Amino acid sequence: MKNIVVVGSSNTDMIIKTPRIPRPGETILGGVFSTVQGGKGANQAVAAARSGGQVSFVASVGLDSFGEQAINSYKEDGIDTQFIVRDMNEPSGVALIFVSECSENSIAVAPGANSKLSAEHIQSAKKSIENSDIMLLQLEIPLHTVIEAAQLAKKAGAKVILNPAPARALPDELLQDVAFLTPNETEAELLTGIKVDGAMSASQAADILMNKGVRNVIITMGSKGVFLANRAVSRMIPAYKVDAVDTTAAGDTFNGAFAVGISKGLDLVEAIRFGSAAAAISVTKLGAQPSIPHLDEIERFFLRNNTN
Repeated sequence: MKNIVVVGSSNTDMIIKTPRIPRPGETILGGVFSTVQGGKGANQAVAAARSGGQVSFVASVGLDSFGEQAINSYKEDGIDTQFIVRDMNEPSGVALIFVSECSENSIAVAPGANSKLSAEHIQSAKKSIENSDIMLLQLEIPLHTVIEAAQLAKKAGAKVILNPAPARALPDELLQDVAFLTPNETEAELLTGIKVDGAMSASQAADILMNKGVRNVIITMGSKGVFLANRAVSRMIPAYKVDAVDTTAAGDTFNGAFAVGISKGLDLVEAIRFGSAAAAISVTKLGAQPSIPHLDEIERFFLRNNTN
């Protein structure tokens, strides 16, 4: 088993489940409230750990109860938390989430301490990064920090997985350090200018990204499946059919489990199927980290539903 280091955000998610997403200026009564751990970096770290990975997490939280609760939660999942910074001036990140009865969500994030995760913090975790084989990154922390982490990981010989979310333009210098880029359709469109709505458009977008230096492009397309492209293969991998309750953190769950599949030496298609199985399970449950499955559940689902 190879080591995985996740660099990214940690948030506390405050969720209200309502009949529908409120319109601007509208108040909806009767929602159900819950508070859970979230943040794209944390979700992916937890997904990787629960999928059977050996995970270290580099992040920044505040000196508040949300930060303390987050760290304790990560420890319970067996994550190495020694490189989580406690910021003295910023609160822990918070996300406010509406989830409708038809499983749509609307999210607003106050990044707080996440915005203070710096290149210096990455350098302080250099030894752990150099001892890891895979680095998993997202974009809820400063871009210069992401670039620093990717450069350090590639220099150390680690494979960089970048989930380019939330969507934003990215410099070629970052993409050249990425072994696996995992956008959804919206993120792929923003990065390439190609509207991705099927295999043909996904292939066109993937070609643009590979020409920028990405070695493997993996476009997650919800119920349509996952499109994989590199210099040797270009194909759609079908999604698993489940009854969705809440799609929050489905992409994060995919990325964390996919990283574990790569760390176990699975081939790309099998690693994608492993990640897709974890994501499929997650959408049948409410919340971000509470919905992320453990290895035994993924393996049962994978064996029961895997298609050739």
